[in-house]
Amino acid sequence: MELAVAMLLILLNLASWCVLSEGRLLVDMTLVSDASSIGAFCLDGSLPAYHLHRGFGAGASNWLLQFEGGGWCNDIQSCLDRAKTKHGSSLYMNKLEDFNGILSNDASLNPDFYNWNRVKLRYCDGGSFSGDAKFDNGTSVLYFRGQKIWEAMILDLLPKGLGNADKALLSGCSAGGLSSFLQCENFYRALPTNTSVKCLSDAGFFLDERDITLNYTMRTFFENLVSLQGIEKNLDKNCTSFLDNPKLCMFPQYFLNYMTTPFFILNTAYDVYQFHHALVPPSADMNGDWKRCKLSIASCTPQQLDILQGFRGDMLAALSSFLKDSTSGGMFINSCFAHCQSETQETWFALGSPSIQDKTIAGAVGDWYFSRNISKLIDCAYPCDASCHNILAQVS
Repeated sequence: MELAVAMLLILLNLASWCVLSEGRLLVDMTLVSDASSIGAFCLDGSLPAYHLHRGFGAGASNWLLQFEGGGWCNDIQSCLDRAKTKHGSSLYMNKLEDFNGILSNDASLNPDFYNWNRVKLRYCDGGSFSGDAKFDNGTSVLYFRGQKIWEAMILDLLPKGLGNADKALLSGCSAGGLSSFLQCENFYRALPTNTSVKCLSDAGFFLDERDITLNYTMRTFFENLVSLQGIEKNLDKNCTSFLDNPKLCMFPQYFLNYMTTPFFILNTAYDVYQFHHALVPPSADMNGDWKRCKLSIASCTPQQLDILQGFRGDMLAALSSFLKDSTSGGMFINSCFAHCQSETQETWFALGSPSIQDKTIAGAVGDWYFSRNISKLIDCAYPCDASCHNILAQVS
């Protein structure tokens, strides 16, 4: 009898597509079986995938989609290497994904979105869900089909309830945060006109910034990415027709003012990824003068801190028009040395998590989405924020 009960419980867990393990919510992977019909493949030709945990109660008709992050590949060799990893092939992805932070189903940890349908969109194209090209030299084949993957996922989710959503939020972290910028308007157009659609980018406001040697390292990287993966045709048309170099429309700062869907920008003013790879990339620090500063902000010299404060100033300048003119936008720009703050419980909503004016990230995002309060918060410059103590030395 006990064995029969145990087997029944296992079956119930499988039927709900999730497993609770030591308080963690582990959600099973779903392959997008019809993706091949529109040519939507991961880099290696495998099917794309997502993880869906159903909403309940008052949130049963609301949807939150979260783009997975994980950098990019902007040349053939790096994409061939990536195709053999979880960020280039569903064959290598973990079949259970841990949902916490903004994806948590616990009201005490995620008060505004815990009972929504929550979806983690797995990242396997290396181009922030925006490319549409193919490489085939007779020996190796690579599919740069991020745009098609996005479309296939939406087509798969619409009949599962997304097509009848009352409320919807598109979010993402890092390269996934950039995806939120790039696909926000398409998300709005894919849903019914009576759906409340908004978008959130976490650590996705990548700046077109010179590095410490005055080279445009990040610009060159994105230009190569756009060319390789056939991204330009999928970038904002208002932006590409305005700029002499349309590839720059991969940077949100150049197309943000053309966006009409309500948007929330969550970023640190000292984003660790951009600090390490755009402002001080390895190519600009051959002697390792910044090594100790990168390991711990407390080890930075006064001159290095001045450069970091300059980066913060440039980010705020790039956001100034959005801050002043956007009537539907929200912001949370804090001064922690971190990268991605919505997916980790410690930074999203927990005792001692980062805050500005006593408002947590989860609180600010919730206030903005539900129009409870104006949510445009900018932290004072480092080192004034004591709430950053737990992530000051975080390394990307």
